[in-house]
Amino acid sequence: MSREHEYEDFEALRQNEQEDVDFSVTARTVAESKVAIVAPHGGGIEPLTAELAESIAGSNHNYYALRGLKKRGNKVLHITPHRFDEERALTLIGPCEKVVTVHGLAGDKRSLQIGGRDEALRNRVHQALESAGFESEVVTDGAYGGMEPGNICNRGSTGAGVQLEIHAGLRQMMKEDVATYDRFVDAVRSAL
Repeated sequence: MSREHEYEDFEALRQNEQEDVDFSVTARTVAESKVAIVAPHGGGIEPLTAELAESIAGSNHNYYALRGLKKRGNKVLHITPHRFDEERALTLIGPCEKVVTVHGLAGDKRSLQIGGRDEALRNRVHQALESAGFESEVVTDGAYGGMEPGNICNRGSTGAGVQLEIHAGLRQMMKEDVATYDRFVDAVRSAL
């Protein structure tokens, strides 16, 4: 099936794509953690976001990723964050007090935008990343503000989470330089 636009919701994706062939889902629960790190657009959809989310989660936080596995055309698997309703994701994050989603933005900039309704956590993550030498900008409106109540980052128990939108230039830099990657992960983890 050839499609130009992404799916409206997970049910539409499920009807047209095969799990473990076109996409995969990983959901790892850590019983004592009230934190979830989520990559709804991992794999070939927004490269390096699932790996970053898994590293930030480590062994002590909940982790979820939907990864695109296609050889090409993974963009179709992108479900807009305020329509992302995959049941394993919602089950995992529902009881969590802190939800951080990791996304990718196009462009060569070596920076990121931080949105979401959890103002305190958003500011802590922003300050931790800036202190670690990353160019970070808080964005609370527009397409990347993450302010919709239905946004996957805001579907935890508090109704407020954080959305990281990382430009491709910064993701490429982290892919090529393990020290930069580790510094980014450590900064976000320190804010949790």
